[in-house]
Amino acid sequence: MNTPRARIKVLLVDDLAENLLALRSLLRRDDLELLQAKSGREALELLLDHEVAVALIDVQMPEMDGFELAELMRGSERTRHVPIILVTAGSREEQRVFRGYDAGATDFLFKPLEPYAVQSKVDTFVQLHRQRQLLDEQIIDM
Repeated sequence: MNTPRARIKVLLVDDLAENLLALRSLLRRDDLELLQAKSGREALELLLDHEVAVALIDVQMPEMDGFELAELMRGSERTRHVPIILVTAGSREEQRVFRGYDAGATDFLFKPLEPYAVQSKVDTFVQLHRQRQLLDEQIIDM
């Protein structure tokens, strides 16, 4: 008997509602549950309650920027291995990109976003998450 697959959660973090709407439109699929946060603090609260396959985080946010959020995620056992894609409309300076990778980002994207690239990257992390879940189930069944 085939059981329906659980929806995989993807975290979208941006302080601008229009950016969250654009990401939601771009990533909307039946097998994904898109969680939204308008701040780093709100994102951390969601991460306490949900296991996510990948997080897309805007760099430029008030109070806690994307770099700080990524560092906090890397410092927590629960979120240490969540892939982080930092997104920015800001400068393309190498130093800024390196700071993102130092903070724990898996990837760094610049706005305007290329839709196919975003969808492809998210799909890759969703597939990896599903494979990890299947392995965990097999280990439990042993």
